[in-house]
Amino acid sequence: MTGKVFLIGAGPGDPELLTLKSVRMLQAADVVVYDRLVSAEILALAPAGAQLVPVGKSPENHPVPQGKINEILRAFAEDGLTVARLKGGDPLIFGRGSEEAAHLTAHGIDVEYAPGITAAQGAACVSGVPLTHRGLATGVRYVTGHRQANGSLDLDWKSLACEQTTLVVYMGVASIGQIAMRLVAEGLSDDTPVMAIAEATTPRETKLFSKLGRVALDMRDAGLKAPVLFVIGKVVTLSAEWSVFGSDQMVVTDPCTARQRAHV
Repeated sequence: MTGKVFLIGAGPGDPELLTLKSVRMLQAADVVVYDRLVSAEILALAPAGAQLVPVGKSPENHPVPQGKINEILRAFAEDGLTVARLKGGDPLIFGRGSEEAAHLTAHGIDVEYAPGITAAQGAACVSGVPLTHRGLATGVRYVTGHRQANGSLDLDWKSLACEQTTLVVYMGVASIGQIAMRLVAEGLSDDTPVMAIAEATTPRETKLFSKLGRVALDMRDAGLKAPVLFVIGKVVTLSAEWSVFGSDQMVVTDPCTARQRAHV
C-alpha cells in the first residue's frame, strides 16, 4: 500500500511552539525529511527508529534541488512509508509546501498539512514587536528577499512603501540594501525603524535594531547570519530594547552570551 506524507510546519525553532498536531504527525513517521532551518531540538522529537533525511538548502548552495526533494518524498511514500516533511516556519509561507503537495497528489499520494508558526510570528512573540498595532500599523505584508538566479527583486515597491504597514522580509540578508534603497525611493522615510532578528525563538537568537537608511551597513558591521528576518515599520519602536538604547543607535542583542553592544 502507498504511504502518505505529512507536510509539517516546524515553526521558528522553539519546540514548545509546535502544534499538538505537528507533534502527533512527527511521532508517527517512518521517515523524517527535513530542511536546514529545522532545529535539533525539534528533530529530537522524531521516533527513535525513524530515518532522518536532510535536504536543506542555503544561499548559493542547493545540494538537493527541489525536483529531487519531490522525488524523494514520492519514493518513500510509494514504498508504503509514512513521511514527515519538516519545514521551518509554516510550509505554505515561502516554504514551497504547495509545490511538493501538487507533485505528490499528482502521483496519487495522500498529503496532510500541519500549520506552523511562521518566523514573523515567532519574532513578534520574543521581541515585543507586534506585527500590527492600533495607530501604528493597520496591516502587515510578508515578502521574500530571495533573488532567483541573483536577479533583481520584482516587488511592487510603491505599494510596499506604506508607513501604516508593517513589512516583514524573509530571506533578505543579501538583498536588504536593495530593499531599503527601493523603499526610500518610493517615499518611505530613511528613519523608518528596522529590527533584524536571527534564529528567533532559539537559544542562538540575535537581534539588531537600526533604521532603513543604514540597515545594510549595520548588518554588515553586526555580522548577523541567515536565517534573518527583517521587520520594517513603526511597530519596531514598541520593543523595550528600542526604548532602552534610543532610536539614534544601532543595537545588537545576543542573549546567548548575555552581551549587548550598542554602536553610535
